[in-house]
Amino acid sequence: MQYQKYSKTLFALFVLASSLISCQLAGKSANNTEDLIQYVDPYIGSGGHGHVFVGASVPFGGIQAGPSNFYKGWDWCSAYHYSDSIVKGFTHLHLSGTGCSDLGELLLMPTIGDLKINPGSQDDPTIGYASYYQHKSEKVEPGYYKVHLDTYDIDVELTTSERVALHRYTFPKSEKARIIVDLKEGNGDTATETFLHKVNDTIVAGYRFSKGWAADQREYFAMVLSKPMKGIRVYNGQNKIDGDAAEGKAVKAFLQFHTDAFEKIEVKFGISPVSMENALANINSEIPSWDFEKVLRGNQAKWNHELSKVQVKTDDIAKKRVFYTALYHSMIAPTLYNDHNGDYRGVDKEVHKHSNFTNYTLFSLWDTYRTENPLFTLTQQERVPDMINSMLAIYQQQGKLPVWHLRGNETNTMVGYSAVPVVVDACLKGFKGIDYNLAYEAVKTTAMGDFEPGVKELMKYGYIPADMMHESVASAMEYAISDWGISKLAEKLGKVEDAKYFAERAKAYKKYYDPSDRFMKGKLLDGSWRTPFDPVSAQHRVNDYCEGNAWQYLWLVPQDPEGLINLLGGDKPFLAKLDSLFTISSDLEHGASADISGLIGQYAHGNEPSHHITYLYAYAGQQYKTAEKVRYIMNKLYTDKADGLSGNEDCGQMSAWYIMSSMGFYPVNPCNGAYVFGSPLFDEVSINLPGNRTFKIVARNNSDKNIYIQSVKLNGQDYKKSFITHKDIVKGGTLTFEMGAKPNPDFGKAPEDRPKSIVY
Repeated sequence: MQYQKYSKTLFALFVLASSLISCQLAGKSANNTEDLIQYVDPYIGSGGHGHVFVGASVPFGGIQAGPSNFYKGWDWCSAYHYSDSIVKGFTHLHLSGTGCSDLGELLLMPTIGDLKINPGSQDDPTIGYASYYQHKSEKVEPGYYKVHLDTYDIDVELTTSERVALHRYTFPKSEKARIIVDLKEGNGDTATETFLHKVNDTIVAGYRFSKGWAADQREYFAMVLSKPMKGIRVYNGQNKIDGDAAEGKAVKAFLQFHTDAFEKIEVKFGISPVSMENALANINSEIPSWDFEKVLRGNQAKWNHELSKVQVKTDDIAKKRVFYTALYHSMIAPTLYNDHNGDYRGVDKEVHKHSNFTNYTLFSLWDTYRTENPLFTLTQQERVPDMINSMLAIYQQQGKLPVWHLRGNETNTMVGYSAVPVVVDACLKGFKGIDYNLAYEAVKTTAMGDFEPGVKELMKYGYIPADMMHESVASAMEYAISDWGISKLAEKLGKVEDAKYFAERAKAYKKYYDPSDRFMKGKLLDGSWRTPFDPVSAQHRVNDYCEGNAWQYLWLVPQDPEGLINLLGGDKPFLAKLDSLFTISSDLEHGASADISGLIGQYAHGNEPSHHITYLYAYAGQQYKTAEKVRYIMNKLYTDKADGLSGNEDCGQMSAWYIMSSMGFYPVNPCNGAYVFGSPLFDEVSINLPGNRTFKIVARNNSDKNIYIQSVKLNGQDYKKSFITHKDIVKGGTLTFEMGAKPNPDFGKAPEDRPKSIVY
């Protein structure tokens, strides 16, 4: 094979490595703040069906360095599961909490002994280079991962900056020590093109292109060694390649060393969506020196800085662990997707140079628009404009807003155009640094084009006929939520006719309501209801709903709970139907979607369409029933154990529900600027806001028995409403709840004190 086409790249890398001026790492510090990472347990959610990432990253970091098990199905979506005991290597990109698998790639593995070309298998790892490990030898905390490889007697430690991982391996004495670089391995995807070459005795660089959930993923890397290698052996699959470079579909390299007992070898591993040169530049910019402890301190200072934005007071350490682990999990995604110099590769596959915003990827929007993105408008105000501008850039490159964006790819996963409420919410809350006219163009174009299933039919018939596509009810109800947001942004921008049009489309959910049994049902083109009908039926992704059934989708009207109450006949029948949701049998038919979990009756807390439902009681004047349900969920369905989540983490959404609910309120409508009261879990919570402002939530007489709100004061004044606005929170101040063991049925009962479907 000929490698002349890479000669210029190889030379450029060598010059870059030799000439870049080192700069000192400047990590954020959380001066005079509590060491909050001590309360974070990254194992929470790594068992059961939580699917969380376990490893090292910085908040929203572009690289996630962690262990990869052999892929064995759904519960290994993040490439790691607590039940496992075999590691095939340490990889640099991971999903966290998703229901689909991908990433788990760019693998490094330190070994000693006879050379083994492949990682082996779960059934027999000893035939390959994989290793056994034990949890007792693992140490996992924000920004740091450590494990002992039992097969090789090697300690592995990992930490990161934004785009670079720093590995530290402690070897035994060996003349057959190796660091393996395997570009074939991934977590359920397929490598389509891989390349690797030795630049010099301490630098290796290459790339991995793949197809999987992300159909055309392109990742570039460079790695720098603290000790020169003695030699290198390069393979493509099973075939040894002459020389020190190779291209193919399964390139791997074996870097050879002689090591003394307890000798440490470190590796800086930088990634880039653009080029090998940029990957190496990221290393030189972010980790210029060999100081593992310094990089780790910088990483953990960043986590403490972010965690300190919300400070809770409680004597219950278990609840404190659940809270700060949830806050930690909410900041793993979305992830940086640009280089230190601002370059990134767009959905159009073009390189966009020196962008004037920080580009992000990994938008799990069907999940996160409900709670996590509203949470960011409180805790990540400096990042919100960049997240929105990333979505607007995606719109400009692919013609529509993202649906589920992964590493420069549109996966089109899940129903709805769920970026719309996120964009609208940021605009209605007045975030600066966003082009509101472009934002409106993006949301309207997305909602009016032939981009998403059923939109064309919705515009033609006023509803999506169930005999023309599956998941018609779920799709239309998600579209209606977003259309409500478009109507409000149109109002803000003075687009009167558009506002009327989208306000009408936001009521399309009513077309699916059958008053005979009071459910949202699939309606056929001829206007009849689909039969037979079973409200508990939940066949995965093939019925009229999406990962749910008619019991769960009846309530998916967060943009207009008043309209839903009227459909159901008023407050009394609405409340009776809502009560029954939580008390009927939790039995599901054989073959029901595995995403339907965390069941209380037919309420499914383990999946996102249910997340707002407990708060609907407040709209009908019975806020105290919200308190009962919310406290039960927080105490029973969130724990500090490995299986402490009742469903997929979904890039932070499950955790965001807990964060908001434990503070005492929740954004039922994801873009109207109001938060409905539930039951504050902690004695005191302080949200530290920009401009040295603080919003404090105090719960007096709070306990596991005193779960009901008796009365409320805002800044010392009596406050009768069962909700609070975003505007009031960001001003700073104190919200005081007086708690008691018995419901106060009068609190929030008056119609004027209930939350409304308006923009605050």
